Amino acid sequence: MDRREPGIRPRPTLGRRLDIAARFAFPGALTALLQVLAGGPFHFGGQAELEVAVALGSVFFWSLHRPLSLPPLLVFGLGLLADMLTEGPFGLLLFTLLLVQALAFHWRERLARQELMLVWLAFAAVALGAAALQWAVTSVLSLRLLSFGPAAFEAALAAGLYPLLAVVLGAAHHRFAEPSRA
Repeated sequence: MDRREPGIRPRPTLGRRLDIAARFAFPGALTALLQVLAGGPFHFGGQAELEVAVALGSVFFWSLHRPLSLPPLLVFGLGLLADMLTEGPFGLLLFTLLLVQALAFHWRERLARQELMLVWLAFAAVALGAAALQWAVTSVLSLRLLSFGPAAFEAALAAGLYPLLAVVLGAAHHRFAEPSRA
């Protein structure tokens, strides 16, 4: 017979608390790992764009599906990592990722339960806006009008990569990142 007061739950064990903490940290840790792998030791054309595409897609996905596990301070850190892995103006990707997170969080109620096609279209618009912002800021800082081609490639790469990224992150989300699923 249970003699505890009604409504009082026992304290979770250390193992359970560590499990909850690990599941909470999973989205940020996975995003950082994907960024490092995309911007990693292999050097090829479009690598910086791939790193940006992975960062944008991952931050957008986790901001829709696990916003509490990806707080703005963590996105700030992921933005610093993205800035260190790419050659653009320092702080620009940081600002862009925070903006993407804010947009995804704002649209969360409408998009989180939608089909992948609608979420993909919304992300494509966000990726195009992010690329345009980066192009505009870089053009202003370089005091000349740069070609929009690399920015368009970055947006197309991010939009094209998002469905695959969403499937992989979605599977990881349901398998590992749900604290309620032990």
